[in-house]
Amino acid sequence: MLRLYHLLIGGILLVLVPMGVKLAGSGFSDKDTPKVAQTSSATTPNPSQDNIWKNLLEKTAAPTDWQIAPCDGNAPLLCVFANGERLGTVEIGVSPLEKQPNFQKMLAQAGIDPAKNVDYQNPQYQTQLTAALNAWVTDHYAGLEKDRKGSYGDRTTFSTYPPQQVQVGKLPGMRYGFVGLKRQGGVQEQHLGYVTFDGKNLYVMTTAFDPGSTTGKFEKLENLAVFEPYLDAIARDLQLPK
Repeated sequence: MLRLYHLLIGGILLVLVPMGVKLAGSGFSDKDTPKVAQTSSATTPNPSQDNIWKNLLEKTAAPTDWQIAPCDGNAPLLCVFANGERLGTVEIGVSPLEKQPNFQKMLAQAGIDPAKNVDYQNPQYQTQLTAALNAWVTDHYAGLEKDRKGSYGDRTTFSTYPPQQVQVGKLPGMRYGFVGLKRQGGVQEQHLGYVTFDGKNLYVMTTAFDPGSTTGKFEKLENLAVFEPYLDAIARDLQLPK
């Protein structure tokens, strides 16, 4: 069954893609984003031992004639290719809980004590973790909206997608996203993300249609739209928890 914001995205694409819409801006700072080695358009991506995706990737679902593999180098990027040409990347960030004081409070408010051993199969724990992750998304949205109001002015409308509960590997997770719609027509930016927690680290997986960003993005909106449901499957099959 399609998610609500899948339908929203589909509606946007039907109207905007024929217009050749492009995006600008990013929810993540380029200065904090590691660079990925460029891959020749005549080659197929080679998995790297240093890329964290190498350890997390279990299966890769992809459209016909598309290839998916960890990008070359040690940047935490997953490369998406079609006939040897890179279409986009998916970035994953891993942050130790001790560096996430706000999320620590969210876990405590949900009734989770990170110092205790976690039973991932316990329905009560899954419900509590989902509540904490939903609080993280809500807080993330609030920060994004404040930032975008300053940069958009009255030219663009910021709109978030309803968070959706998903599986990220064997862990409960949340899927989220947002879009910036130009008031005169067109899309300013569009982002998709997944977040989960394994008891020690917070995992955030992101991609976007965002020409203004270096990594974690697709060059064309239509390619992101095609890849989106396959990204759901990739997240579901990740080797988490480790």
